[in-house]
Amino acid sequence: MGVGAQLTVTDMRRAARHPVDHKVIGEQRRLGDVHLHIVNISAHGFMAEGPSEMHRGERISIRLPDIGRIEAHMIWSTESRAGFQFERIIRLEDFMRMIDTLQPNPRLRRSR
Repeated sequence: MGVGAQLTVTDMRRAARHPVDHKVIGEQRRLGDVHLHIVNISAHGFMAEGPSEMHRGERISIRLPDIGRIEAHMIWSTESRAGFQFERIIRLEDFMRMIDTLQPNPRLRRSR
């Protein structure tokens, strides 16, 4: 039985997603360094382009601004995109600081 954020699909779908354009190099046990392009993010997880060699259930560790290192596991994937769930939920104040860093254009930010 896994540990970490045990969210239902409904809980995750309700989370506000913020569009971002952020490239990271994740660390993955089987593949080593994995280049990801995060296209949206929430306090529960993110969607990325590029992780085509990863499989559902595999874990990756990434470093995010204002959050630091965080682990996530792949929930779903298509040919070019994948959804990841964080192992822990990011605290709201930390998440909002990260969004301010990742979305310097205030017009892209959701109203608070």
